[in-house]
Amino acid sequence: MLSVLSSLATPALRLLDPEQAHTLAIRALALGIAPRAPEPDHPALGVTALGRRFSNPIGLAAGFDKNAAAGPALLRLGFGFVETGTVTPLPQAGNPKPRIFRLTEDRAVINRLGFNNAGLAVYLRNLRRLSGRTIPLGANVGINKEGADPVRDYPALIEAVGPLADYAVINVSSPNTPGLRGLQSEGQLRAILKAVGTVANRPPILVKVAPDLSRDGLAAVVETCVEEGVQGLIVGNTTISRPAGLKSPHARETGGLSGEPLRALSTTMLARASLLARGRLVLIGTGGISTGRDVLTKIQAGASLVQLYTAFVYHGPALIPRLKTELLAALRDERIAAVQDAVGTRAQQLAEQA
Repeated sequence: MLSVLSSLATPALRLLDPEQAHTLAIRALALGIAPRAPEPDHPALGVTALGRRFSNPIGLAAGFDKNAAAGPALLRLGFGFVETGTVTPLPQAGNPKPRIFRLTEDRAVINRLGFNNAGLAVYLRNLRRLSGRTIPLGANVGINKEGADPVRDYPALIEAVGPLADYAVINVSSPNTPGLRGLQSEGQLRAILKAVGTVANRPPILVKVAPDLSRDGLAAVVETCVEEGVQGLIVGNTTISRPAGLKSPHARETGGLSGEPLRALSTTMLARASLLARGRLVLIGTGGISTGRDVLTKIQAGASLVQLYTAFVYHGPALIPRLKTELLAALRDERIAAVQDAVGTRAQQLAEQA
């Protein structure tokens, strides 16, 4: 019954305003209206990274469940891992509505939400409910729009979420909080990471970067992260660019673009990050994934793990088993024994595309 409800929900929800649909989806998941993964993952899909074993490399990106309110349901859908947040120290309403736009013709979304969330106290309460989880959980942290002090706030957030998460992500790349992307500059990022480095018993730390970084900017981020003891990068966040050929009437809305039009840009940036990192950082690839072949391409570009957001919004939980089936088929087609064997094998080629 739950599977039927889940499969019917996605097209029905698309008839609603995007933000209303998202709110209803989170409420339904929080009530347990979600299918359970039908069977264990094939061993070829397993990945070891960040000191954890992932039964498959496909995760849910931050932004879908900002308050970790739907965690129990999301954790049983078949993802290899789930990332919650972005959470800020204090609750904030975010930017004025409307602030989410479906670009249906382009299989994309533009959002300018602005880190709307219920704040750290609520987030921690919800994370504590997930202590019995069987898959890795990530916590994505950010700063408030007003009154923020990044060197103060990021370490405090990491210290708070650390005991409750398998890894934590420092988000310095959302385009919807004024000045946030400036924190990717070498000096500001180093100051933040040095402060985070003083947190005792912290989980593995990753930094989430924008796909719009210049080559020099990306190189500086990679070296700064390596030097300051960061374990990984997520490449990347939404883009402020607008690729040629977008068809939707919403294409000119301001905000971050996600979905299929982001695939080429984000994959190129991922491959470049892989070549720069030279195995010193774990990479998570996100942006434009909608098929198992897309998953494999991200892994060949250098990702050990990948994340979904927009495709999950469009296709719902049925997407996850399909992606895993398609990924296994793609591995067989290329005579690759296991996901882990494919990491970075095409980074040089993919770094030069488009």
